[in-house]
Amino acid sequence: MAKKNAQNTRARIVEAAWQLFYEQGYEDTTVEEIIETSRTSKGSFYHYFGGKDALLSTLSDLFDQKYLDLQEKMDPDMPAMDKLLYLNGELFRMIENSVSLDLLARLLSTQLVTNGQRHLLDHKRVYYRLLRRIIAEGQERGQLSQVRSVNDMVKIYALCERALLYDWCLCGGEYPLREYAARQMPVFLSDFPPGVSSNLSTEKTP
Repeated sequence: MAKKNAQNTRARIVEAAWQLFYEQGYEDTTVEEIIETSRTSKGSFYHYFGGKDALLSTLSDLFDQKYLDLQEKMDPDMPAMDKLLYLNGELFRMIENSVSLDLLARLLSTQLVTNGQRHLLDHKRVYYRLLRRIIAEGQERGQLSQVRSVNDMVKIYALCERALLYDWCLCGGEYPLREYAARQMPVFLSDFPPGVSSNLSTEKTP
């Protein structure tokens, strides 16, 4: 119980911080405002974070909390492909509505040059665990192709999402992210359904 409470406290701090970053900008947000919005304490904040800058590496935490929420709402009987597209649509909706484009671009760029942990590629994340489960179940139920391994399909899905995010940032958010992804993701994942062949179907994902 104590561990769960600690996770909830940390999650509230992260969610509050990103809400404030979006509404009033990173530079204009103070630690005191984050503590007040998250309804936590100064001691709790500094137990998890050394300061405001430490929150810049928590974008993946924000995403994973969203996936936990979606996991509870999602119909377990929904076909696997529909689940994947639903997750993408809801995550991108959240990004458009609660993550500053400039801050998202800055954070994505740091993942390219960091010498430390690349949080977006951490396969222990809720994100990757949920994708592996959905794809494995989809293959077992005959809803997804078994030509590729589960890990290959997870990597392709994650690669497509990152590509869409980087391109959206590169273009300065000039088009609606979620709407564009809704058109492109089925194209990118066109060989996921069973019985659909692809020139790449027998190749390993780099």
